[in-house]
Amino acid sequence: MKKVVLAYSGGLDTSIIIPWLKENYGYEVIAVAVDVGQGKELEPLQEKAIKSGASKLYIEDLKEEFVTDYIFPTLKAGAVYEGRYLLGTSFARPLISKRLVEIARKEGAEAIAHGATGKGNDQVRFELTIKALAPEMEIIAPWRIWDIKSREQAIEFAEERNIPIPVTKECPYSMDRNLWHLSHEGADLEDPANEPKNDLLLMITPPEKAPDKATYIEIQFEKGIPVAVDGKKLTPVKLIETLNEIAGANGVGIADMVENRLVGMKSRGVYETPGGTVLYKAHEELELLTLDRMTLHYKELIAKRYAELIYDGVWFHPLREALDAFVDVTQQTVTGTVRLKLYKGNCTPAGTKAPYSLYNEEMATFSEDQVYNQKDAEGFINLFGLPLKVRALMKNRTGLK
Repeated sequence: MKKVVLAYSGGLDTSIIIPWLKENYGYEVIAVAVDVGQGKELEPLQEKAIKSGASKLYIEDLKEEFVTDYIFPTLKAGAVYEGRYLLGTSFARPLISKRLVEIARKEGAEAIAHGATGKGNDQVRFELTIKALAPEMEIIAPWRIWDIKSREQAIEFAEERNIPIPVTKECPYSMDRNLWHLSHEGADLEDPANEPKNDLLLMITPPEKAPDKATYIEIQFEKGIPVAVDGKKLTPVKLIETLNEIAGANGVGIADMVENRLVGMKSRGVYETPGGTVLYKAHEELELLTLDRMTLHYKELIAKRYAELIYDGVWFHPLREALDAFVDVTQQTVTGTVRLKLYKGNCTPAGTKAPYSLYNEEMATFSEDQVYNQKDAEGFINLFGLPLKVRALMKNRTGLK
């Protein structure tokens, strides 16, 4: 019997794909669930996958690799999509897809299937990774070819076959969770005029219900990588888990946005990224001390491009690797400790210390100093402003307005 490897989450879509593949292709379905921090969601998957018709289920714990090889490079780059989205789903997909390819080859499968819809970004992310790593592999995307046209119909398909699913018609949100974030889409969120309900939040306390007293934390970085919280060294996974708990309790890390999908439409989503929000703010503050103006400003330009590459699903592209080389050079001096104040959804800087700081108090002081000659500024301004002066003289001479 021919084999297909399915990216399996145990959610509605992948649950019904198993019997659909068997009924329509006659495949033996091998389910693969990659653990990138979904937590308790993985516990019932073994039983659910087999009940849904899979011949076996792989559960692969890749949380450490997820943090060190995907989250931290993106954090160092300062990559944020459209100013708000911290790419939680986007950079998980290439890691998951890479493991799908490895297992497909191990099992001798001829195809890989996924549950991403024909309207979303994930179909691109899954498939571009597979094409980059296994161009010979067939890809099956049921949402683009089956007769099911809505989540309601998908639920009916599952109920007719007694397939256990985590979604009901009364709670039809589409969610994606990992160590970095939790995303929410669909239902009442599809109307941008609707404010998200507080009971939507699962990782973060609603800001108005957060403690009335501010929480202060210190995050230590070494070459752009966070290594400790409040002076305690932590493993990469534990560090993010710790910050998720602290920031989440203080209402920090909610992003409600209408974004531009790669496939052309706008979509509305609510993202919970508590620990990630704190890490980005801390990293940004440290770079303000340790990077010179030209490097900092150019890095801000490539950060946007880096985010687009990840969002667009081309993680395994030479441009992303080349940008990593640039970022790694910039991070050689991004070492130090950042103190942050968390209060009812706000995350504000409360002091930064860095051994490679470029801030020179004697240069910057408003008090008397012995190192800066203010008269030097006159010549600088004359030369820097010379083009403006020449243009103004020309306009006076010619009458140009």
